[in-house]
Amino acid sequence: MGSGQTVVVFGAYGHTGRFVVAELGERGYSPVLAGRAPDKLKAMAHETGLDARTASVDDPASLDRALAGAAAVINCAGPFAVTAGPVIEAALRAGIPYLDVAAEIEANADTFAHYADRARDAGAVIVPAMAFFGGFGDLLATAAMGDWTAADEAHIAYGLSSWHPTNGTRTSGAVSRQRRDGRRVRYTNGRLEHRHDAAPTLQWPFPDPMGPRSVIGEFTMADVVTIPSHLPIPEVCTYMTVEAASDLAAPDTPAPAAVDERGRSEQTFLVDVVVRSAGAERRAVARGQDIYAITAPLVVEAVDRILTGRTRARGVASAGEIFDARDFLHALSSHITLELRP
Repeated sequence: MGSGQTVVVFGAYGHTGRFVVAELGERGYSPVLAGRAPDKLKAMAHETGLDARTASVDDPASLDRALAGAAAVINCAGPFAVTAGPVIEAALRAGIPYLDVAAEIEANADTFAHYADRARDAGAVIVPAMAFFGGFGDLLATAAMGDWTAADEAHIAYGLSSWHPTNGTRTSGAVSRQRRDGRRVRYTNGRLEHRHDAAPTLQWPFPDPMGPRSVIGEFTMADVVTIPSHLPIPEVCTYMTVEAASDLAAPDTPAPAAVDERGRSEQTFLVDVVVRSAGAERRAVARGQDIYAITAPLVVEAVDRILTGRTRARGVASAGEIFDARDFLHALSSHITLELRP
């Protein structure tokens, strides 16, 4: 348990941030609410009884005050192309671990590119994309690899029953599209590639009871940054069920609505990961509820492991590199069901 250690949640009043704050409290940590909107912070502080600190990425001193006395910081405030750099800098000044829940491919790639040397030299821990997209897929792919040290290809198929995006998801997506200048991204031949053509549609053989579904192929998510950051796999491809992709694209799809006491939506997910090497195949399958809610136990378990010394790396590291992937996933047994083949 957290033994009362303070963890700052930047963007605490956002949809995912609220899940993270609640999970920290349940794990015995003392969350500190931080963010750019004083009115939202005040309302959440009144609601929760927690300490709140206003901070802006444009004001380094305010970030330093927000992180004072903290054991770690979790950045839940997108777009991460704007927030990640300043909050990482503040974490480095404070000498504390930094984690974020970024699904933005470009922001995650920037974190690895800009901070790898500095974080390593400082002995710091920076874990980007410690969320459903990026961290979860990386853990599953790493677990599926088992004793393999390399593979020819990795495929991560997302079987979402629906996708009601948050305002943060829409904003971050718009920033990524702007940075890509209308192009799409895929990871092939060991590098990111930008393309102007349409992504393919194909059938993916999800395990029962979901079964085969139409998916958008090369529906590229943050896994193409996290997985190749530590696994020598030249081809990494992600897929998304057509229905969920359509929900995300539609401008009138509503935000997620709570259906249980934990605030989770009715959305369910099945993540099917296949890695192949020299004609052999290994697979990991995970099932659960609500892609935003599951991010909270993912990132809080990560914080707990970092603060208790259960890590395998320093510097900028993805989930599959810094943690024992199989042990980490088994620790989430109250939130997901997991199947590894073989």
